[in-house]
Amino acid sequence: MKASIIGAGTWGTALGILLAHNGHEVTIWSKFQQEVDALQETHRHKNLPGAVIPESMCFSSDLEAALKDQELVVLAVPSIFVRATAHEMKPYVGEGQVIVSVAKGIEEGTLYTISDIIEEEIPQADVAVLSGPSHAEEVSRFIPTTIVTGAHTEKTALFVQNAFMCDCFRVYINPDIKGIEIGGATKNVIALAAGMADGLGYGDNTKAALITRGIAEIERLGVKMGCRMETFNGLSGIGDLIVTCASMHSRNRRAGILMGEGRSYEEAMQEVGQTVEGVYAAKAARALAEKYEVSMPIVEGINQILFEGKSAREAVRDLMLRDRTIENVNVPFDK
Repeated sequence: MKASIIGAGTWGTALGILLAHNGHEVTIWSKFQQEVDALQETHRHKNLPGAVIPESMCFSSDLEAALKDQELVVLAVPSIFVRATAHEMKPYVGEGQVIVSVAKGIEEGTLYTISDIIEEEIPQADVAVLSGPSHAEEVSRFIPTTIVTGAHTEKTALFVQNAFMCDCFRVYINPDIKGIEIGGATKNVIALAAGMADGLGYGDNTKAALITRGIAEIERLGVKMGCRMETFNGLSGIGDLIVTCASMHSRNRRAGILMGEGRSYEEAMQEVGQTVEGVYAAKAARALAEKYEVSMPIVEGINQILFEGKSAREAVRDLMLRDRTIENVNVPFDK
C-alpha cells in the first residue's frame, strides 16, 4: 500500500523503514527542507546509528503531496506539535483516511490524549493508535519487537495490524484506545523517576519499586477514566513502562539520570538533545489525578522536582515515609 510518515524523527523514520521492509511504498514528510535533503542524500538518520533507510523510500516537505491518495498515514511528530500539525493536515485528509497516532502525551490545557486532538482537528479521519515497548533504535534494525494497536473498529485495527506486522514486528489489537494512550503517556513520567533514582546512585530495589508502584498509579487513573485494567497489564502498560525505565535508549530515563545528578530539567533536556515527553506529560498527569481524585504520589513528586524546586533525594525520602497502607485495596484481610 501507499503510506506516509508525518514527522522525520527517530520513531517515524524507524516505522517508515519497517513499512518499506514490508513492501509498502513509503514517503516521509518533514516540515524542514534541510532535513528532507539530508535524508534523501544520505539515506541515514543521525540519531539511528546502524539503520539503513531503503532507497525505495521518498522524502518530501510538501504536506499535500505527502497525504494525497495515501492509504495509511502515520502521525509521528512529538506530542507538543500534534495539534498544529493536525490542523495543517486537515484540508488534505480524505473522508475515512486512516491516521495512526504514534506520539505519547497528554495535552496540558485540555487534558486530551493525542487521538482526541487529532479527532478534533481532523474529524473526517479514521484515527488509530500504535504503542508499546518499542525503541526506534531497535525497530529500525529489525530487532524483534511486540506492540499493540487500538482503533474504534476491529476492521481498522486489523488494517493497521496487517500493515505493520512481520517476522520482526508483532502487532496485537485492542479496542481500548484511551487506555493504550494513558499508559503510553504517563509511563514517561515514571521513567523520569526511575532515571533520577539511577542518577542518585540507588539500586535495583528502588527501580523495581518505582516500576511496580508506578503501574499501580497508572492503572488507578486509567480505570477511573473508564479504561480497561487489562490494558495496563499489557504491552502499552507494564510492557512499555519496563522498557522505558530500564533502557538507555529511553530519553526520559536519560534525562532523569541527569536530573538525579543535579541538573535542572532544562539542562537535562538540552543534553539529551531530543524531546523528553515525560517533562511535558507531568503537569497533565497531575491535573488528571486531581480531576479524577486519584492518588499518584510518584507523579506528584516528579512535578515537585521539575517545577517547585524540590530535590530528587528529598522526594524519594517523602515517598518512602508516606502513611502506611495496604498494597492492594481490592485484596482485603479476612479478619
